[in-house]
Amino acid sequence: MSGHDFIGEADRSLDRTYEAPRSLAEYVDLVLDEPALAAHASKYLLSAIEAAGTRTVIEEGDQKERYRFFDDPHNDGEHAILGNTEVLNAFVDDLRSIAAGRGKDEKIVWLDGPTATGKSELKRCLINGLREYSKTDEGRRYTVEWNVAGAGSGGAGLTYADEPVADEDDWYESPVQAHPLTVFPEDVREDLVAQINENLDDHIPIRVEGRLDPFCREAYEYLEENYRREGVEELFSAITDPQHLRVKNYVVDVGQGIGVLHSEDDGPPKERLVGSWMRGMLQELDSRGRKNPQAFSYDGVLSQGNGLLTVVEDAAQHADLLQKLLNVPDEKSVKLDKGIGMDIDTQLIIISNPDLEAQLNQHADREGQDPLKALKRRLDKHEFTYLTNLSLETELLRRELTDETEVWDADSWGELEEWIQEPLTVHVRDENDEVNAKELAPHALEAAALYAVVTRLDVSDLPNGHDLVDKALLFDRGYLQEGDERIDADEFEFADGGSDGSHGIPVTFTRDVIADLFHREQDRHHGDLSVEHVVMPRDILNAMAEDLSTAPVFSNAEAADFEERVVPVKNHVFGQQEGDVLDAMMRDKRVDEETVEEYIEHVYAWSTDEQIENDRGEYVDPDPLKMKVFEIEHLGRFDDEDYAGNLPGDAVEAFREDKIITALNRHAWQRRDEEFRVEDVSPKEIPVIQTVLGSHSWDDVKRTYEDFDPRQWDEPPSGTETADLKAKTVENMQDMFDYSEASAELTSRHVMSQVSYKWD
Repeated sequence: MSGHDFIGEADRSLDRTYEAPRSLAEYVDLVLDEPALAAHASKYLLSAIEAAGTRTVIEEGDQKERYRFFDDPHNDGEHAILGNTEVLNAFVDDLRSIAAGRGKDEKIVWLDGPTATGKSELKRCLINGLREYSKTDEGRRYTVEWNVAGAGSGGAGLTYADEPVADEDDWYESPVQAHPLTVFPEDVREDLVAQINENLDDHIPIRVEGRLDPFCREAYEYLEENYRREGVEELFSAITDPQHLRVKNYVVDVGQGIGVLHSEDDGPPKERLVGSWMRGMLQELDSRGRKNPQAFSYDGVLSQGNGLLTVVEDAAQHADLLQKLLNVPDEKSVKLDKGIGMDIDTQLIIISNPDLEAQLNQHADREGQDPLKALKRRLDKHEFTYLTNLSLETELLRRELTDETEVWDADSWGELEEWIQEPLTVHVRDENDEVNAKELAPHALEAAALYAVVTRLDVSDLPNGHDLVDKALLFDRGYLQEGDERIDADEFEFADGGSDGSHGIPVTFTRDVIADLFHREQDRHHGDLSVEHVVMPRDILNAMAEDLSTAPVFSNAEAADFEERVVPVKNHVFGQQEGDVLDAMMRDKRVDEETVEEYIEHVYAWSTDEQIENDRGEYVDPDPLKMKVFEIEHLGRFDDEDYAGNLPGDAVEAFREDKIITALNRHAWQRRDEEFRVEDVSPKEIPVIQTVLGSHSWDDVKRTYEDFDPRQWDEPPSGTETADLKAKTVENMQDMFDYSEASAELTSRHVMSQVSYKWD
């Protein structure tokens, strides 16, 4: 594309974003035809969230519908909120109640929780999402602008210049995004809004309450006074004539429909909330003996957020303002000073760390005499927690270490598991300003994320026979796989209101430990292969456990508790590495899917007394020898003694019925459609078959490679079976699981060092 092409594309983008100003009558026709465009603040916010749609996720073992709005889709996921879906859904439910006026109008939404739990991402997500939604046809937002130049015999009107300036410079937009319908007298507006709601295809009616803002009222009253003096009969038509009043659409952003009060913002309460008087302007303007609202700055958080959203960030830093905000939601009004009030339509949200709750409870022991009781009653609390899903924590950790922003939306657990376990290369600048590539080996991020999650889980409700790693996997997958048995999450009972996610290792601690490891010199070499740039799972787990006691963020009791939880994580991660090595060693011995499918076909025919079609198109009985060979050699379940000739004994028959036929039928039932039809039933989904296709044991290795000796793995003598097998294994690990040569070497050596202890 040429430079002109890009300029043209930018023109088209802005043309799609903005509309030409229209008259008040044209705007009324528009909202009568498309009522949603006149939505009040909370309804508009709700519509923006719902417009992005939903997707299905699994969190804490339960399947949930998640609003895609919180994945920050308009910003390529850069500020996506990972996890806390239940909290976000409750937030949306509250918005729905507030928008409909069902009892929560007076509430201030309070988002609470420790650092690094997604609260700041929610603020950015709201800003990005509302900005982009306001650029769409269904999400356009409107306000009014005035031009009083030349109206009657008035002076300079709304212009701040010494002399009135002609044309577009005479137009002044409402500084607080006034709703166009507030121009109408209250009785007329009520009838108009009622008609708009009759055309609204929604159960939440639109509400437009309050008066024009003081700035616009000044223009309205100025025009009214001049035209009344001139004896104009159709006064409202004259005031709102297109030469004086236009309705324009605007793109929502911070300062225009969104007000954000940051932790570092200071000034008197009135200034932070609505703005301040500009003393010099009062002298320049025709104030007619009183303060002129045109001389007000309107840069306070409520002024900026009028019409949509007001966010108080790090609310503990602005605790003095909270009581000033107490009556804003229900009275929907604030004052510029004692004589001039301003009606407000905004959704109030305050964001805080747990220290705000401590401030609010400082007088709790006084019970009925607590001066903050009224404020606490108005706050509607939603508590963000640390992530308790392995996949989400891994995704968050990758984001912290790289510039990746894509939201993981897997079609299956298998796909998600691959993303969790895959390696990561990070480019790090050293003290000499040189950039070096550091490799996080496969399972390294998984280990770090799993350990962090395990420290956040409540141990009091662990089911018998299960540890915290099992609970973490259950929360992520929605089930546990124990041999041939699959145990779904609904078979476990976890305590309501438990402490899962309320404490633990934050992602920032994990990120800093890994970053520190990047700069440590790893004293590891293997022959000519340099492996000091590789960070292994055990490197991260050891460093995290060691740094707990010196990190000020943890108490001594927390550090001791978390340190004890690293052992099951190490065991799980070693099992993952061991599985990779075994699969790589036995790659050539794996059973192909065609053989598995043939076995299942024969077993199913055997169970139902049916025949199967052979290669020649003939229908024959299932082959008992093929089934026997598969069960002995590939499944490793039985010996010759379990059969009478080729016919199965009782144990074999029970196995076929319970582990194969029942599992296949269950899988087919789960895959049925509304008409009870089943397509694409995959034998690979049957637990026992998954075992056949994807796992091996050291007994298999012994049986296949009789001269193999794991004790020689580090430096195997050339020409031995161990040397040949190692070369093939390291190559297969790179091909099958994306190991580098260095990480494959280190992982296989670590696994073999453990295996050699129990090798006969």
